[in-house]
Amino acid sequence: MLPALFISHGSPMTVLLDSPARDFMRSFGAGFPKPKAILAVSAHWETAEPLLGGPATPETIHDFYGFPQALYQIHYNAPGAPELAESIARRLHEAGFKSAVDPARGLDHGAWTPLYMAYPKADIPVLQLSIQSHLGPAHHHALGVALRPLREEGVLILATGSMTHNLRELDRNVHGDGRGGASFPWAQNFADWMADKLAQRDDAALLEYRSKAPEARRNHPTDEHLLPLYVALGAATPGQPATALHRSMQFGSLSMDSYRFD
Repeated sequence: MLPALFISHGSPMTVLLDSPARDFMRSFGAGFPKPKAILAVSAHWETAEPLLGGPATPETIHDFYGFPQALYQIHYNAPGAPELAESIARRLHEAGFKSAVDPARGLDHGAWTPLYMAYPKADIPVLQLSIQSHLGPAHHHALGVALRPLREEGVLILATGSMTHNLRELDRNVHGDGRGGASFPWAQNFADWMADKLAQRDDAALLEYRSKAPEARRNHPTDEHLLPLYVALGAATPGQPATALHRSMQFGSLSMDSYRFD
């Protein structure tokens, strides 16, 4: 059975800059068999109801501005999985979600940047599932529960977002090359609290993170970059502790922590 993963994808520049996070992303696929397909749940596709991307050839979406031209020249030409998209939409509908397939939606940078590093051959079919940022952690946990059987079918559930995400308080003078290192206490304390609760599988506390975690609102002024984690959490075997795959901090407050859920 494949795991579900939560990957803090960081800045698109992670693809270009040498860093511990990039080293990790280049290697995370070595810890389990090659997937038959990958379902990416990215913080960068927000819709009112769950949508599945269904094109046969997903577009590489460069959904960012002001970065070096080299980033815009990257295209991740993995095949799509339109039949799987229809199957997952039906599965979610049966679980009580209003779901549909978007026949044109490609791969945003939350999906293609980690995949470009982990699976550079782009030979595994990939599709995306949108998030509903207005519905919160419990909704996304329930999505994950409905998707859990995919792990037994050779589908890798790849949830990508960010363990912390307050872009206004990044300090690019703190290891501005992206190599990590120094961290601000308010960001590190939050990441450590999440690490502890994930190791304990204290799902109740995790679902109430905004009222229970230290400096939750400072680390996540809005929910969307943490919500994919709850899809991975819901897809996990109940009670099975999460495994920390990588922990580092960039720019003082951008946690690149990533987890495996079995």
